[in-house]
Amino acid sequence: MINIILPVDFSDATDRLVDGAMKFARELNGRICLIHVAPADIGFAIGDMGFQYFPEVEQNEIKQELLQLNTLEQRIIAQGIDCEHLLKQGVSGDTILEYAKDKAAAYIVMGSHGRSNMYDVFVGSLTKELTRRSHIPVLVIPIH
Repeated sequence: MINIILPVDFSDATDRLVDGAMKFARELNGRICLIHVAPADIGFAIGDMGFQYFPEVEQNEIKQELLQLNTLEQRIIAQGIDCEHLLKQGVSGDTILEYAKDKAAAYIVMGSHGRSNMYDVFVGSLTKELTRRSHIPVLVIPIH
């Protein structure tokens, strides 16, 4: 079976991205491997006493993200498409590429908001990074 990596960030565009990935997976008879990369510093905050770590904040955030991943996975499976998911903390680009390698994936599916180059300069673009660094094809779905 062909593994298709689908990174999700739970933004407003996630549903459209999942729809596009499901269409692609149906055409290839592929499996969708969902991944959400949570920041490594999720439970840290800065205040009057400097950096502080709040493990309960991190645990609650991770728990919510896992629930969202489970919901997406069940939605995809309900459409007759094989699916699995992973939530991992780390650097998004590195973590996604490592997951693609571990799964021997044939494709990575990403979304593009079609923002200007100025946006990329200030915010960065994971899709742009992965299209440059990936050794496997990256399918970019326009999200407008």
